[in-house]
Amino acid sequence: MGRFASQWRSWRASITAHKAQLSLSFRVTIAALLGFGLSRLLHVPLPLWTVLTSVILTQASFGRSLKATLDYFAGTLAGAVYAGGVAALFPTTNDLHLAGVLALSVAPLAALGAFNRSFTVATFTGVLVLVLPGASHMSAVQTAFDRVLEVGVGGAAALAVSLLVLPTRAHSLTVEAAVRMLNLAAESLTVWAASCEGTTDPAEVRRIQDRMGQAAIQLDAAFAEARHERIGFLATGPDCEFLSRTILRLRHDLIMLGRAGAVLPAAQLRARLGPTLARVAQTAADYLCRSAKALTHASGPPSGLAVKSALDDFAEAFASARSEGLARDLSAEVVERLYTLGFAFEQMGRNLGDLERCVKDVAHSQ
Repeated sequence: MGRFASQWRSWRASITAHKAQLSLSFRVTIAALLGFGLSRLLHVPLPLWTVLTSVILTQASFGRSLKATLDYFAGTLAGAVYAGGVAALFPTTNDLHLAGVLALSVAPLAALGAFNRSFTVATFTGVLVLVLPGASHMSAVQTAFDRVLEVGVGGAAALAVSLLVLPTRAHSLTVEAAVRMLNLAAESLTVWAASCEGTTDPAEVRRIQDRMGQAAIQLDAAFAEARHERIGFLATGPDCEFLSRTILRLRHDLIMLGRAGAVLPAAQLRARLGPTLARVAQTAADYLCRSAKALTHASGPPSGLAVKSALDDFAEAFASARSEGLARDLSAEVVERLYTLGFAFEQMGRNLGDLERCVKDVAHSQ
């Protein structure tokens, strides 16, 4: 009995850990069945294209499905209308004529897809409209109409399933991506402070910032999907644009800190600024971690008084060191990095204040 319970807990933990993947698999299956049922109900000539369209357009979130469906339908419509029109104006009687019509259709459609990625499927549709009639013994115009119908029905099935079956909102994915970024930012600050003290390889700072770069791409993609959900009743939660921009600005602050590197070569300068610098890094990293938890649980923002106090102490120590001429004998490069450090901390203080407002907005929207 104990072995069975242990195995059951293991399975349940595995299912929970892969909930998003399993939900997507279930939605795709339902979308395929719904697309097939609708194609039979509406007497779509080739149910294959309806089912394939519904499978392709069912994405991880409704926002992504909506974007993919709009792009796919726009590209299909453009390709079908243009290729159908070319075929109607230049009837083909042999393979040479068909090759000429293909060139006349494919070239502008391919250019359209190259200039606007929303129309990448237009070329594929144009080729189908021109070549398929030879095998199906239908006119190009009828093939174009059927193709638009197949994609329209498949897209409708994909949207219905993405909206109603185990729906995942892009707003939630945006918050998750923001939480990832904040935790990485906190880790980056901790490692950066250690590198300034010489206890960590500075290359580790660059490795974490590379990971933040990948996380920033995911955050930007999730936010783009969330924007497509903000139409009428589909809008969920606050607009995440301010949150996304604030976190990206914080990333830029950390990049500046990484470039400043270890800027306290003189013993007197280390003694004066070292403790305040370490305190800023520690309190800011703690604040970022607590902000990430607040976003996860949709709770109020943590207090930023400790960070503000640490930043004020650093600014005071920095001003005092300047007035005493402690940086007078340093090289121009080190002085430049020192001022970069001060500017980065000043910007980070402002952005952390903006982050507090973002966390508050998310908490109030729940």
